[in-house]
Amino acid sequence: MNKNSPMICETAEAMSERLPKAVALLGAGAIGGGWAARFVLNGVDVRLHDPAAGAVERVQEQVANARRAFRRLTLAPLPPEGSLTVADSIGAAVQGVELVQESAPERSELKQELLAAADHVTAPEVLICSSTSSLRPSLLQARMKHPERFLVAHPFYPVYMLPLVELCAGLRTAPEALVRAAEIFRAVGMHPLVVRKEIDGFIANRLQEALWREALWLVHDDVATEQEVDDAIRYSFGLRRAINGPFRIGGGGAGMRRYMQQWGPMLKWPWTKLADVPELTDVFLNKLAEQADARDEGLSIGKLEEQRDDRFVAVLQALRSQNYGAGETLARWEEGLRKRAPKLDSNSGPLRMRILQMSSDWVDYNGHITESRYLYILGLATDNLLAHIGIEGEYRSKHGSYYTVETHLAHLGELHAGDRVQVLTQILGADSKRLHLFHVLARDGDDAPAATGEQMLLHVAAGTGRSGPVQDPVHDRLIELTRLHADLPRPARAGGSIRLR
Repeated sequence: MNKNSPMICETAEAMSERLPKAVALLGAGAIGGGWAARFVLNGVDVRLHDPAAGAVERVQEQVANARRAFRRLTLAPLPPEGSLTVADSIGAAVQGVELVQESAPERSELKQELLAAADHVTAPEVLICSSTSSLRPSLLQARMKHPERFLVAHPFYPVYMLPLVELCAGLRTAPEALVRAAEIFRAVGMHPLVVRKEIDGFIANRLQEALWREALWLVHDDVATEQEVDDAIRYSFGLRRAINGPFRIGGGGAGMRRYMQQWGPMLKWPWTKLADVPELTDVFLNKLAEQADARDEGLSIGKLEEQRDDRFVAVLQALRSQNYGAGETLARWEEGLRKRAPKLDSNSGPLRMRILQMSSDWVDYNGHITESRYLYILGLATDNLLAHIGIEGEYRSKHGSYYTVETHLAHLGELHAGDRVQVLTQILGADSKRLHLFHVLARDGDDAPAATGEQMLLHVAAGTGRSGPVQDPVHDRLIELTRLHADLPRPARAGGSIRLR
């Protein structure tokens, strides 16, 4: 295949999504466990093969970490979890799967042997990928009988949080294998990036390694401590790199030219030691270990991983609010989750939103869920109803949507972190432009509501900023649901106002 062809990269950018029913994972270390978590929590069955003692327990820990993080990362309804099955052989692991993902230690002979064995017992149409972080795919596919279905799919740790996966084809890889791989990884919330040419370490690791070498020298030469190096990055260009790569310069081509004319000559100055690396002597390793211990303040690995995931959640959600970069990937994955979720049925009663668990970062200084989050939950319930009657992407772009013009919120109880809450939504009235809703928020299992919310919404025509009539087929669905809800008892607090009694 022609590795320089831009068609491969352009095709992968325009991928659809194809969620597999089952995957086989060969290797259950930090990377393999992360793959297991991402697939299982996306509703994909995982068959895991790793002969090492305690492998499945380590994977289950990663799945638990990811489950906690995903519940904070997104309020889109996660699908029923896939199963996690331990297979005692490669042959048992690959039966009936659409993808085999190898994540063995970074030794070429071991990986070649494992991939050849998987190739031998796997149906020819099944995709086989390696998680290698450095080895070229042509080397790894050398002993395979069906090398055309093999490529590198290199993720980043933790796999369930970071969306990038680098796809790199070998000399004998078929172009359609890249297409199929990108479809699968997009469906589980990742951003596939096709590497145009085989190269050791691919793209991201080569950039990361250059920074890592210089960081080691700064600590080795006592210019800075580990903490100071980390601070220099996370308080400056680390924040910028979450938004822009090194080539995103304001002003387009003219801006790039000015930037390089100003700063380019400095690249020849002898500032760094990028072509060299300090010798990893016992003295230097002890220095690194002592500084690392001092920074961790005795926290367990589990607690450190929780803190790490919480910070990833915060960054990803901030970028999602701008629908930018990794935040756009998160938003696209959430939209896919909503589309794959089973359609709700009102059963002639109030529309039930899926149970939502209150997050610990929703708590105010009193230990209760903040008022803004009650309003946020009402918004989710309203979105739930709008999706139920058919107001989704295509309708919004063509005809518009409903916008809230008035909300009355009544606090009747208290909600705390960890509480599981369900919202019941009833239509009190609707006409060609207006929609009158009443929501009841209740802790799962409680009869008494924790809060109620009453809303008036107005249908706004697409591209006009002005009210306009709701269009079919949404109009017909809305009228039918309104007719069904008219037979329900009118809530006692509906139409209430604030006054001294």
